[in-house]
Amino acid sequence: MDDINNVIADNLKRMRKENRWSLDTVAEMTGVSKSMLGQIERKESSPTVATLWKIATGLHISFTALLEQSEKEAELIKKEMIKPLLSDEGHFRLYPFFPYTTKRNFEMFSIELDENSRSVSEAHEAGTEELILVFEGCLILEIEGTSYTVEKGNAIRFLADYPHIYKNGANGMTRICMLIYYKK
Repeated sequence: MDDINNVIADNLKRMRKENRWSLDTVAEMTGVSKSMLGQIERKESSPTVATLWKIATGLHISFTALLEQSEKEAELIKKEMIKPLLSDEGHFRLYPFFPYTTKRNFEMFSIELDENSRSVSEAHEAGTEELILVFEGCLILEIEGTSYTVEKGNAIRFLADYPHIYKNGANGMTRICMLIYYKK
């Protein structure tokens, strides 16, 4: 897997050029500053998970469309090959094992939440679903003022077109697998 920041930079620049958007236009669409977008494109900055979600939501694309690379017929993906995307000062780590591609309507992540960590997610496009399986610990998911507790061995599915918050509800680390399905 190529360095994730290089992939993000190249994809953002390609999408911007294909759509003939200026950095000002993309900044306006996403709420991410022109200077930050420029730093990302020049490979001078590692964007946070929150920044990538703002860009994806503003451009009306999937989160991992920014992470898309060409695929082989079969590929063993080792965790150490993947650079995690960070939130909550590195206490929330998102590993994009299966990024979105134009060939499929989903993306899959492995996520680690350290004790007392949390991550806020913006609303996704209408019809987007998240499916989460908890492998270790306990996940507290807040959606529009409603809190769901998902313990080890259990799962949750929800429409993700509302802002939502992931929290570690355990003493110790919580590990989850998340699949995001995009309605086309």
